[in-house]
Amino acid sequence: MSRIIDISQPLDPGMAGFPGDAAYEEARTFRIGPNCPVNVARVSLSVHCGTHADAPLHYAAGGTPIGSLDLEPFIGPCRVIDARGARPLCEPQEIESDLADAPSRILLRLTDGFDPHVWPAGFRALSAATIGMLASRGVRLVGIDTPSVDPETAKDLAAHNAALRAGMRILENLVLRHVEPGDYELIALPLRFANLDASPVRAVLRTI
Repeated sequence: MSRIIDISQPLDPGMAGFPGDAAYEEARTFRIGPNCPVNVARVSLSVHCGTHADAPLHYAAGGTPIGSLDLEPFIGPCRVIDARGARPLCEPQEIESDLADAPSRILLRLTDGFDPHVWPAGFRALSAATIGMLASRGVRLVGIDTPSVDPETAKDLAAHNAALRAGMRILENLVLRHVEPGDYELIALPLRFANLDASPVRAVLRTI
């Protein structure tokens, strides 16, 4: 039988977000009591909180919003690759040998894992060359277990823009420390926000 592996960060108050971005907050609109039969919550958050999918609108002024993207890249066969290393950027030669007969979705483990309530300053990211190499091999979606495919101080967003040129989809803030490298089925659907630049996802792997 197949097994479901959750690779999503939990969303809760106090979780770390990109410095300066909106924090995750939650409150109760209604609570079960003598005159109320239900609990109803409300949340306020950046669409980049926790595990999320970026849309081209995030890094291109006229880019496509998340709710208009084709969902096909977010569901299907994927490969998890251990790409941990000491360099600030993951370069093509570090993962090229793991791509033989790879499916069109690649998830890269870049970190040993971190406390989601502490911002991981100096996190490992991807080079634009790595995005280009993946695109040349037919990869349509790349996912990472750090907050961004670009370094936190990047201004040119070289990796994001390489993904834009390739039509590649991006998942960020995955949780991969408990996942063995190998091939799985990915399910990571973004919400259908009609006008927004990203969406939280509940990302899972299914063993195949």
